Amino acid sequence: MGGNARGTSPRVAIIGAGMSGICMGAKLRHAGIEDFTIYEKAGEVGGTWRENTYPGLSCDVPARFYSYSFLPNPDWTRYFAPGPEIKRYFSGAADELGVRDHIRFGAEVLSGEWKDGRWRLRMGDGTDDVVDVLVSAAGVLHHPKLPEIEGLEKFAGASFHSSRWDHSVPLEGKRVAVIGTGSTGVQIVTAVAGVPERLKVFQRTAQWVYPVPNLRYSRLSRWLLRRFPALSRLSYRGYQRGMEASFAKAVIEPGLPRAVISAICRLNLRLSVRNRDLRRRLTPGYEPMCKRLVASGGFYRAMQHECTELVTAGIERIEPRGIVTDDGRLHELDVLVLATGFDAHAFVRPMELVGEDGVTLEDAWAGGPRAYRTVALPGFPNFFMMLGPHSPIGNHSLVAVVETQADWVLRWLERLRRGEIESAAPTRPATDHFNDEMKRSMPETVWTTGCNSWYLGEDGLPELWPWTPERHREMLAAPVDEDFAVRSR
Repeated sequence: MGGNARGTSPRVAIIGAGMSGICMGAKLRHAGIEDFTIYEKAGEVGGTWRENTYPGLSCDVPARFYSYSFLPNPDWTRYFAPGPEIKRYFSGAADELGVRDHIRFGAEVLSGEWKDGRWRLRMGDGTDDVVDVLVSAAGVLHHPKLPEIEGLEKFAGASFHSSRWDHSVPLEGKRVAVIGTGSTGVQIVTAVAGVPERLKVFQRTAQWVYPVPNLRYSRLSRWLLRRFPALSRLSYRGYQRGMEASFAKAVIEPGLPRAVISAICRLNLRLSVRNRDLRRRLTPGYEPMCKRLVASGGFYRAMQHECTELVTAGIERIEPRGIVTDDGRLHELDVLVLATGFDAHAFVRPMELVGEDGVTLEDAWAGGPRAYRTVALPGFPNFFMMLGPHSPIGNHSLVAVVETQADWVLRWLERLRRGEIESAAPTRPATDHFNDEMKRSMPETVWTTGCNSWYLGEDGLPELWPWTPERHREMLAAPVDEDFAVRSR
Protein backbone atom coordinates (compact mmCIF):
# COMPACT_ATOMS: atom_id res chain seq x y z
CA MET A 1 0.00 0.00 0.00
CA GLY A 2 1.36 3.41 -0.91
CA GLY A 3 1.56 6.59 1.11
CA ASN A 4 -1.28 8.96 1.75
CA ALA A 5 -2.40 10.87 -1.34
CA ARG A 6 -2.15 14.64 -1.37
CA GLY A 7 -5.21 16.34 0.04
CA THR A 8 -6.72 13.23 1.66
CA SER A 9 -6.99 12.34 5.32
CA PRO A 10 -4.23 10.18 6.78
CA ARG A 11 -5.24 6.80 8.13
CA VAL A 12 -4.83 6.78 11.91
CA ALA A 13 -4.70 4.01 14.51
CA ILE A 14 -5.30 4.83 18.18
CA ILE A 15 -4.37 2.33 20.88
CA GLY A 16 -6.85 2.30 23.75
CA ALA A 17 -10.45 3.44 24.19
CA GLY A 18 -10.11 5.05 27.57
CA MET A 19 -10.33 8.75 28.33
CA SER A 20 -7.34 9.58 26.08
CA GLY A 21 -8.41 7.48 23.09
CA ILE A 22 -11.96 8.84 23.13
CA CYS A 23 -10.58 12.39 23.29
CA MET A 24 -8.24 11.81 20.33
CA GLY A 25 -11.05 10.23 18.34
CA ALA A 26 -13.37 13.15 19.09
CA LYS A 27 -10.71 15.64 17.99
CA LEU A 28 -10.21 13.75 14.71
CA ARG A 29 -13.92 13.68 13.96
CA HIS A 30 -14.27 17.38 14.75
CA ALA A 31 -11.46 18.07 12.25
CA GLY A 32 -13.19 16.00 9.58
CA ILE A 33 -10.79 13.05 9.79
CA GLU A 34 -12.91 9.90 9.76
CA ASP A 35 -10.37 7.32 8.60
CA PHE A 36 -9.28 6.10 12.01
CA THR A 37 -9.66 3.01 14.18
CA ILE A 38 -9.38 2.79 17.94
CA TYR A 39 -8.04 -0.60 18.98
CA GLU A 40 -9.28 -1.65 22.41
CA LYS A 41 -8.26 -4.97 23.93
CA ALA A 42 -11.27 -5.11 26.27
CA GLY A 43 -14.95 -5.31 25.39
CA GLU A 44 -15.96 -1.80 26.51
CA VAL A 45 -14.59 1.73 26.75
CA GLY A 46 -13.43 3.43 29.92
CA GLY A 47 -9.83 2.38 30.56
CA THR A 48 -8.96 2.62 34.25
CA TRP A 49 -12.57 3.53 35.09
CA ARG A 50 -13.72 0.31 33.45
CA GLU A 51 -11.17 -1.88 35.22
CA ASN A 52 -11.35 -0.40 38.72
CA THR A 53 -14.56 -1.09 40.61
CA TYR A 54 -13.38 -1.25 44.21
CA PRO A 55 -15.46 0.22 47.09
CA GLY A 56 -14.97 3.95 47.54
CA LEU A 57 -13.53 4.50 44.05
CA SER A 58 -13.55 8.16 43.05
CA CYS A 59 -11.36 10.67 41.24
CA ASP A 60 -9.14 13.02 43.25
CA VAL A 61 -9.64 15.87 40.75
CA PRO A 62 -12.89 17.89 40.99
CA ALA A 63 -15.46 16.28 38.71
CA ARG A 64 -16.37 19.45 36.88
CA PHE A 65 -12.73 19.80 35.82
CA TYR A 66 -12.23 16.07 35.23
CA SER A 67 -14.35 16.35 32.08
CA TYR A 68 -13.76 17.21 28.46
CA SER A 69 -13.89 20.99 28.06
CA PHE A 70 -16.00 20.41 24.95
CA LEU A 71 -18.45 18.07 26.72
CA PRO A 72 -19.34 19.35 30.21
CA ASN A 73 -21.45 17.18 32.47
CA PRO A 74 -23.95 19.16 34.57
CA ASP A 75 -25.10 16.00 36.34
CA TRP A 76 -22.09 15.12 38.48
CA THR A 77 -23.51 14.26 41.89
CA ARG A 78 -20.40 14.94 43.98
CA TYR A 79 -17.36 17.22 44.10
CA PHE A 80 -15.16 14.15 43.50
CA ALA A 81 -17.11 11.93 41.13
CA PRO A 82 -17.62 8.27 42.08
CA GLY A 83 -16.02 5.76 39.71
CA PRO A 84 -19.28 4.43 38.20
CA GLU A 85 -20.35 7.98 37.27
CA ILE A 86 -17.02 8.61 35.54
CA LYS A 87 -17.31 5.36 33.61
CA ARG A 88 -20.83 6.31 32.47
CA TYR A 89 -19.56 9.76 31.43
CA PHE A 90 -16.83 8.37 29.16
CA SER A 91 -19.10 5.65 27.79
CA GLY A 92 -21.71 8.30 26.99
CA ALA A 93 -19.02 10.53 25.47
CA ALA A 94 -17.99 7.76 23.08
CA ASP A 95 -21.60 7.61 21.86
CA GLU A 96 -22.39 11.32 21.83
CA LEU A 97 -19.16 12.27 20.07
CA GLY A 98 -19.55 9.58 17.41
CA VAL A 99 -16.41 7.73 18.45
CA ARG A 100 -17.85 4.31 19.33
CA ASP A 101 -18.38 3.32 15.68
CA HIS A 102 -14.62 3.67 15.16
CA ILE A 103 -13.71 1.32 18.04
CA ARG A 104 -12.68 -2.25 17.42
CA PHE A 105 -13.15 -4.14 20.68
CA GLY A 106 -11.25 -7.27 21.65
CA ALA A 107 -8.30 -6.21 19.52
CA GLU A 108 -5.03 -5.87 21.41
CA VAL A 109 -2.18 -4.31 19.45
CA LEU A 110 0.84 -6.55 20.00
CA SER A 111 3.36 -4.79 17.80
CA GLY A 112 3.95 -1.95 15.38
CA GLU A 113 6.76 -1.52 12.84
CA TRP A 114 7.60 1.57 10.80
CA LYS A 115 8.26 0.21 7.33
CA ASP A 116 8.16 1.88 3.92
CA GLY A 117 6.78 5.07 5.39
CA ARG A 118 3.84 3.56 7.29
CA TRP A 119 3.06 1.78 10.54
CA ARG A 120 2.33 -1.93 10.19
CA LEU A 121 0.39 -3.28 13.14
CA ARG A 122 -0.21 -6.81 14.35
CA MET A 123 -3.13 -7.65 16.64
CA GLY A 124 -3.61 -10.42 19.17
CA ASP A 125 -6.38 -11.99 17.11
CA GLY A 126 -4.01 -12.55 14.18
CA THR A 127 -5.21 -9.62 12.08
CA ASP A 128 -3.08 -6.69 10.96
CA ASP A 129 -3.42 -3.12 9.76
CA VAL A 130 -1.36 -0.52 7.91
CA VAL A 131 -1.71 3.14 8.91
CA ASP A 132 -0.03 6.49 8.33
CA VAL A 133 -0.12 7.61 11.96
CA LEU A 134 -0.01 5.69 15.24
CA VAL A 135 -1.25 7.27 18.49
CA SER A 136 -0.78 5.54 21.83
CA ALA A 137 -3.59 6.24 24.30
CA ALA A 138 -2.76 3.24 26.45
CA GLY A 139 -2.94 5.14 29.72
CA VAL A 140 -0.60 5.56 32.69
CA LEU A 141 -2.06 3.62 35.64
CA HIS A 142 -2.93 0.49 33.72
CA HIS A 143 -0.69 -2.47 34.60
CA PRO A 144 -1.31 -3.72 38.18
CA LYS A 145 1.81 -3.91 40.34
CA LEU A 146 1.85 -6.95 42.60
CA PRO A 147 4.05 -6.89 45.70
CA GLU A 148 7.05 -9.19 45.84
CA ILE A 149 6.13 -10.95 49.06
CA GLU A 150 7.22 -14.49 49.81
CA GLY A 151 4.30 -16.92 49.84
CA LEU A 152 1.73 -14.57 48.31
CA GLU A 153 0.39 -17.38 46.14
CA LYS A 154 0.00 -19.68 49.17
CA PHE A 155 -2.70 -17.63 50.91
CA ALA A 156 -5.74 -19.87 51.44
CA GLY A 157 -8.37 -17.11 51.53
CA ALA A 158 -9.59 -14.72 48.84
CA SER A 159 -6.84 -12.50 47.43
CA PHE A 160 -7.02 -9.88 44.67
CA HIS A 161 -5.51 -6.61 43.44
CA SER A 162 -7.65 -3.52 43.94
CA SER A 163 -8.06 -3.14 40.15
CA ARG A 164 -9.41 -6.70 39.94
CA TRP A 165 -11.89 -6.45 42.79
CA ASP A 166 -13.81 -9.69 43.35
CA HIS A 167 -17.37 -8.60 44.18
CA SER A 168 -18.37 -12.21 44.85
CA VAL A 169 -16.30 -12.15 48.05
CA PRO A 170 -18.29 -10.80 51.03
CA LEU A 171 -16.48 -8.67 53.59
CA GLU A 172 -19.14 -8.73 56.29
CA GLY A 173 -17.92 -10.52 59.39
CA LYS A 174 -14.55 -11.35 57.78
CA ARG A 175 -10.96 -10.64 58.76
CA VAL A 176 -9.75 -8.36 55.97
CA ALA A 177 -6.32 -6.93 55.25
CA VAL A 178 -5.50 -4.04 52.92
CA ILE A 179 -1.86 -3.78 51.87
CA GLY A 180 -1.06 -0.24 50.77
CA THR A 181 -2.02 3.24 51.92
CA GLY A 182 -1.84 5.28 48.73
CA SER A 183 -4.93 6.92 47.27
CA THR A 184 -6.51 3.57 46.39
CA GLY A 185 -5.87 2.02 49.80
CA VAL A 186 -7.20 5.12 51.55
CA GLN A 187 -10.41 5.08 49.47
CA ILE A 188 -10.98 1.38 50.17
CA VAL A 189 -10.32 1.66 53.91
CA THR A 190 -12.55 4.73 54.21
CA ALA A 191 -15.38 2.94 52.38
CA VAL A 192 -15.30 -0.44 54.15
CA ALA A 193 -14.28 0.46 57.73
CA GLY A 194 -16.87 -1.06 60.04
CA VAL A 195 -18.01 -3.71 57.55
CA PRO A 196 -15.52 -6.52 58.29
CA GLU A 197 -15.18 -8.04 61.73
CA ARG A 198 -11.56 -6.89 61.64
CA LEU A 199 -9.83 -4.57 59.15
CA LYS A 200 -6.04 -4.56 59.19
CA VAL A 201 -4.26 -1.83 57.26
CA PHE A 202 -0.65 -2.70 56.42
CA GLN A 203 1.29 0.51 56.03
CA ARG A 204 4.82 0.63 54.68
CA THR A 205 4.93 4.43 54.46
CA ALA A 206 2.55 6.90 56.08
CA GLN A 207 0.70 9.32 53.78
CA TRP A 208 -0.18 12.97 54.15
CA VAL A 209 -3.93 13.48 53.81
CA TYR A 210 -5.55 16.66 52.55
CA PRO A 211 -9.00 17.01 54.16
CA VAL A 212 -11.42 17.62 51.31
CA PRO A 213 -14.99 16.50 52.07
CA ASN A 214 -16.70 14.95 49.06
CA LEU A 215 -19.70 17.27 49.03
CA ARG A 216 -22.88 16.38 47.16
CA TYR A 217 -24.08 18.76 44.45
CA SER A 218 -27.66 19.90 44.95
CA ARG A 219 -30.46 19.24 42.48
CA LEU A 220 -30.80 22.99 42.04
CA SER A 221 -27.16 23.45 41.04
CA ARG A 222 -27.42 20.59 38.53
CA TRP A 223 -30.62 22.04 37.10
CA LEU A 224 -28.99 25.45 36.70
CA LEU A 225 -26.04 23.95 34.83
CA ARG A 226 -28.38 22.07 32.50
CA ARG A 227 -30.56 25.14 31.96
CA PHE A 228 -27.65 27.54 31.40
CA PRO A 229 -24.75 25.70 29.67
CA ALA A 230 -22.52 28.77 29.99
CA LEU A 231 -22.40 28.09 33.74
CA SER A 232 -20.77 24.72 33.05
CA ARG A 233 -18.04 26.38 31.02
CA LEU A 234 -17.59 28.99 33.73
CA SER A 235 -17.40 26.30 36.40
CA TYR A 236 -14.79 24.36 34.40
CA ARG A 237 -12.56 27.42 34.01
CA GLY A 238 -13.01 28.30 37.67
CA TYR A 239 -11.79 24.90 38.85
CA GLN A 240 -8.97 25.03 36.31
CA ARG A 241 -7.71 28.41 37.48
CA GLY A 242 -8.09 27.44 41.12
CA MET A 243 -6.08 24.26 40.69
CA GLU A 244 -3.39 25.96 38.61
CA ALA A 245 -3.00 28.76 41.15
CA SER A 246 -2.73 26.47 44.14
CA PHE A 247 -1.79 22.79 43.96
CA ALA A 248 -0.17 22.95 40.51
CA LYS A 249 2.22 25.63 41.75
CA ALA A 250 2.77 24.14 45.19
CA VAL A 251 4.41 20.99 43.83
CA ILE A 252 6.84 22.71 41.47
CA GLU A 253 8.19 25.64 43.47
CA PRO A 254 8.55 26.81 47.09
CA GLY A 255 6.18 29.55 48.16
CA LEU A 256 2.87 30.33 49.80
CA PRO A 257 0.74 27.63 48.07
CA ARG A 258 3.17 24.91 49.18
CA ALA A 259 3.34 26.28 52.72
CA VAL A 260 -0.45 26.54 53.03
CA ILE A 261 -1.15 23.02 51.75
CA SER A 262 1.59 21.62 53.98
CA ALA A 263 0.16 23.39 57.03
CA ILE A 264 -3.37 22.13 56.29
CA CYS A 265 -2.15 18.52 56.02
CA ARG A 266 -0.25 18.72 59.30
CA LEU A 267 -3.13 20.41 61.10
CA ASN A 268 -5.57 17.83 59.73
CA LEU A 269 -3.53 15.00 61.23
CA ARG A 270 -3.10 16.82 64.54
CA LEU A 271 -6.79 17.61 64.98
CA SER A 272 -8.27 14.42 63.52
CA VAL A 273 -6.31 11.68 65.31
CA ARG A 274 -6.70 11.84 69.09
CA ASN A 275 -4.55 8.86 70.05
CA ARG A 276 -0.93 10.00 70.25
CA ASP A 277 0.59 6.65 69.35
CA LEU A 278 -1.67 6.22 66.34
CA ARG A 279 -0.97 9.81 65.28
CA ARG A 280 2.76 9.18 65.54
CA ARG A 281 2.53 6.09 63.35
CA LEU A 282 0.39 7.96 60.79
CA THR A 283 2.88 10.83 60.59
CA PRO A 284 5.02 10.70 57.40
CA GLY A 285 8.73 11.40 57.52
CA TYR A 286 8.72 13.53 54.37
CA GLU A 287 7.17 16.75 53.10
CA PRO A 288 3.50 16.85 52.08
CA MET A 289 3.07 16.33 48.29
CA CYS A 290 6.46 14.58 47.88
CA LYS A 291 4.34 11.49 47.22
CA ARG A 292 1.01 11.89 45.47
CA LEU A 293 -1.13 13.77 47.97
CA VAL A 294 -4.11 11.81 49.27
CA ALA A 295 -7.42 13.71 49.34
CA SER A 296 -9.87 12.33 51.88
CA GLY A 297 -12.33 13.67 54.39
CA GLY A 298 -12.86 10.36 56.17
CA PHE A 299 -9.65 8.31 56.26
CA TYR A 300 -8.52 9.30 59.76
CA ARG A 301 -12.01 8.60 61.08
CA ALA A 302 -11.90 5.15 59.46
CA MET A 303 -8.50 4.45 61.00
CA GLN A 304 -9.93 5.15 64.45
CA HIS A 305 -12.86 2.77 64.03
CA GLU A 306 -12.90 0.13 66.76
CA CYS A 307 -12.55 -2.66 64.20
CA THR A 308 -9.61 -1.07 62.31
CA GLU A 309 -5.98 -1.83 63.16
CA LEU A 310 -2.93 -0.10 61.69
CA VAL A 311 0.01 -2.46 61.17
CA THR A 312 3.39 -0.79 60.62
CA ALA A 313 5.61 -3.83 61.11
CA GLY A 314 7.15 -5.03 57.87
CA ILE A 315 5.64 -8.00 56.05
CA GLU A 316 8.01 -10.97 56.20
CA ARG A 317 5.93 -13.55 54.35
CA ILE A 318 2.44 -14.78 53.65
CA GLU A 319 1.21 -18.17 54.83
CA PRO A 320 -2.07 -19.98 54.05
CA ARG A 321 -3.56 -18.56 57.27
CA GLY A 322 -2.46 -14.96 56.79
CA ILE A 323 0.42 -12.48 56.98
CA VAL A 324 3.50 -12.91 59.14
CA THR A 325 5.19 -9.61 60.04
CA ASP A 326 8.85 -9.18 60.91
CA ASP A 327 8.01 -9.01 64.61
CA GLY A 328 7.00 -12.67 64.39
CA ARG A 329 3.26 -12.05 64.63
CA LEU A 330 0.78 -14.02 62.51
CA HIS A 331 -2.20 -11.95 61.34
CA GLU A 332 -4.90 -14.48 60.52
CA LEU A 333 -7.06 -13.38 57.58
CA ASP A 334 -9.96 -14.35 55.35
CA VAL A 335 -9.53 -11.71 52.62
CA LEU A 336 -6.36 -10.05 51.30
CA VAL A 337 -6.65 -6.85 49.23
CA LEU A 338 -3.54 -5.66 47.37
CA ALA A 339 -3.81 -1.89 47.01
CA THR A 340 -0.26 -1.80 45.71
CA GLY A 341 -0.69 0.44 42.69
CA PHE A 342 0.43 0.18 39.10
CA ASP A 343 3.56 0.19 36.96
CA ALA A 344 3.48 3.89 36.13
CA HIS A 345 6.52 3.61 33.85
CA ALA A 346 5.17 1.01 31.41
CA PHE A 347 3.47 3.50 29.07
CA VAL A 348 2.88 1.70 25.73
CA ARG A 349 4.62 -1.51 26.85
CA PRO A 350 4.37 -4.51 26.61
CA MET A 351 3.54 -3.63 23.00
CA GLU A 352 6.61 -4.01 20.78
CA LEU A 353 7.47 -0.99 18.64
CA VAL A 354 10.14 -0.81 15.94
CA GLY A 355 10.98 2.58 14.47
CA GLU A 356 13.40 3.71 11.77
CA ASP A 357 16.49 1.63 11.07
CA GLY A 358 15.22 -1.17 13.29
CA VAL A 359 15.47 0.74 16.56
CA THR A 360 13.12 -0.76 19.16
CA LEU A 361 11.25 0.98 21.94
CA GLU A 362 13.22 -1.08 24.45
CA ASP A 363 16.44 0.26 22.91
CA ALA A 364 15.16 3.84 22.98
CA TRP A 365 14.09 3.52 26.61
CA ALA A 366 16.99 1.44 27.89
CA GLY A 367 17.79 4.18 30.40
CA GLY A 368 14.14 4.83 31.28
CA PRO A 369 11.18 6.33 29.43
CA ARG A 370 11.81 9.73 27.87
CA ALA A 371 10.11 11.74 25.16
CA TYR A 372 10.05 15.02 23.29
CA ARG A 373 7.73 17.39 25.17
CA THR A 374 5.70 14.42 26.49
CA VAL A 375 4.27 13.47 23.09
CA ALA A 376 6.81 12.04 20.60
CA LEU A 377 10.00 9.99 20.24
CA PRO A 378 13.08 10.45 18.05
CA GLY A 379 13.41 7.62 15.54
CA PHE A 380 9.67 6.86 15.58
CA PRO A 381 8.05 8.91 12.79
CA ASN A 382 4.33 9.67 12.94
CA PHE A 383 4.10 8.10 16.39
CA PHE A 384 2.51 10.18 19.12
CA MET A 385 1.63 9.56 22.76
CA MET A 386 -1.16 10.70 25.02
CA LEU A 387 0.16 11.04 28.60
CA GLY A 388 3.66 10.11 27.51
CA PRO A 389 6.76 10.37 29.75
CA HIS A 390 6.94 13.50 31.94
CA SER A 391 3.34 14.57 31.29
CA PRO A 392 1.85 16.81 34.04
CA ILE A 393 0.10 13.89 35.73
CA GLY A 394 1.25 14.98 39.20
CA ASN A 395 -0.28 18.44 39.29
CA HIS A 396 -3.20 18.68 36.88
CA SER A 397 -6.34 17.06 35.49
CA LEU A 398 -5.34 14.33 33.07
CA VAL A 399 -8.27 15.23 30.85
CA ALA A 400 -6.96 18.75 30.36
CA VAL A 401 -3.46 17.41 29.69
CA VAL A 402 -4.75 15.01 27.05
CA GLU A 403 -6.73 17.74 25.29
CA THR A 404 -3.55 19.81 24.96
CA GLN A 405 -1.62 16.84 23.58
CA ALA A 406 -4.40 15.82 21.17
CA ASP A 407 -4.57 19.33 19.74
CA TRP A 408 -0.81 19.25 19.14
CA VAL A 409 -1.05 15.87 17.35
CA LEU A 410 -3.90 17.21 15.25
CA ARG A 411 -1.71 20.05 13.98
CA TRP A 412 0.70 17.49 12.52
CA LEU A 413 -2.19 15.52 11.05
CA GLU A 414 -3.47 18.63 9.33
CA ARG A 415 -0.11 19.04 7.62
CA LEU A 416 -0.23 15.41 6.53
CA ARG A 417 -3.75 15.90 5.23
CA ARG A 418 -2.72 18.97 3.23
CA GLY A 419 0.05 16.95 1.64
CA GLU A 420 2.81 19.16 3.02
CA ILE A 421 4.72 16.30 4.67
CA GLU A 422 4.87 12.51 4.68
CA SER A 423 6.29 11.97 8.14
CA ALA A 424 7.79 13.73 11.13
CA ALA A 425 9.74 12.71 14.23
CA PRO A 426 11.57 14.85 16.78
CA THR A 427 15.33 14.96 16.49
CA ARG A 428 17.50 13.45 19.18
CA PRO A 429 19.24 16.78 19.98
CA ALA A 430 15.86 18.51 20.47
CA THR A 431 14.68 15.65 22.71
CA ASP A 432 17.92 15.69 24.69
CA HIS A 433 17.69 19.46 25.12
CA PHE A 434 14.15 19.18 26.46
CA ASN A 435 15.06 16.41 28.92
CA ASP A 436 18.18 18.24 30.10
CA GLU A 437 16.11 21.37 30.69
CA MET A 438 13.65 19.35 32.75
CA LYS A 439 16.38 17.83 34.89
CA ARG A 440 17.77 21.27 35.67
CA SER A 441 14.33 22.40 36.84
CA MET A 442 13.48 19.30 38.86
CA PRO A 443 15.31 20.18 42.14
CA GLU A 444 12.82 22.98 42.82
CA THR A 445 9.91 20.54 42.88
CA VAL A 446 8.54 18.99 46.06
CA TRP A 447 9.00 15.52 44.56
CA THR A 448 12.77 15.71 45.16
CA THR A 449 12.57 16.69 48.83
CA GLY A 450 13.25 13.17 50.07
CA CYS A 451 10.80 10.30 49.61
CA ASN A 452 10.46 7.13 47.60
CA SER A 453 7.45 7.22 45.29
CA TRP A 454 6.13 5.80 42.03
CA TYR A 455 6.94 9.16 40.50
CA LEU A 456 10.67 8.33 40.49
CA GLY A 457 12.39 6.84 37.47
CA GLU A 458 15.47 4.63 37.19
CA ASP A 459 17.74 7.67 37.63
CA GLY A 460 16.05 8.60 40.90
CA LEU A 461 14.45 11.71 39.40
CA PRO A 462 10.68 12.21 39.08
CA GLU A 463 9.24 11.35 35.67
CA LEU A 464 6.93 14.34 35.94
CA TRP A 465 6.48 17.80 34.50
CA PRO A 466 8.57 20.25 36.60
CA TRP A 467 6.75 23.36 35.39
CA THR A 468 3.23 24.79 35.38
CA PRO A 469 0.37 23.36 33.29
CA GLU A 470 0.34 26.72 31.49
CA ARG A 471 3.87 26.06 30.26
CA HIS A 472 2.78 22.66 28.97
CA ARG A 473 0.05 24.34 26.92
CA GLU A 474 2.50 26.97 25.66
CA MET A 475 5.11 24.37 24.72
CA LEU A 476 2.53 22.40 22.72
CA ALA A 477 0.78 25.43 21.23
CA ALA A 478 2.39 24.76 17.83
CA PRO A 479 4.98 22.37 16.37
CA VAL A 480 8.54 23.68 16.29
CA ASP A 481 9.78 22.67 12.83
CA GLU A 482 13.47 22.96 13.62
CA ASP A 483 13.02 20.32 16.36
CA PHE A 484 11.84 17.74 13.82
CA ALA A 485 13.19 15.50 11.11
CA VAL A 486 10.50 16.03 8.48
CA ARG A 487 10.14 14.05 5.28
CA SER A 488 8.34 16.14 2.66
CA ARG A 489 6.56 14.97 -0.43
